[in-house]
Amino acid sequence: MPRDARAFVFDHVSLGVENLDRAAEFYDACLAPLGYVRLWRNARSVGYGPEGYEAEAPFAIVEAGADAKGPGRGFHVAFVAPSREAVDRFHAAALGKGGIDEGPPGIRENYDPGYYASFVRDPDGHRLEAVLHES
Repeated sequence: MPRDARAFVFDHVSLGVENLDRAAEFYDACLAPLGYVRLWRNARSVGYGPEGYEAEAPFAIVEAGADAKGPGRGFHVAFVAPSREAVDRFHAAALGKGGIDEGPPGIRENYDPGYYASFVRDPDGHRLEAVLHES
């Protein structure tokens, strides 16, 4: 899949994690339902994106050891979901791999009547969202 730079606001987002193996297991599980796969791994980081993505991985985790801390209140990363089922599976997989529930799957009327999302915290404290924007 060729990259169209007009489709993104950011080139990529990286989150620091304390334990790369633990974090990779978490992200492998919860990103799979959204259609994102592990694109590469090296000694200190793992990159994720759509299968066949050819440019810089749009999302990465980077081992930061004890210095890894989730960003402050209000910060989160929202992943695009292809369906309500994918949002549900993201949430279940995240909780199954040590994530913390920050909001179960459902419509968020306060955002928009078609905003279907779930929220979790990963084992390092990063707040994550899977979201589907319905018409």
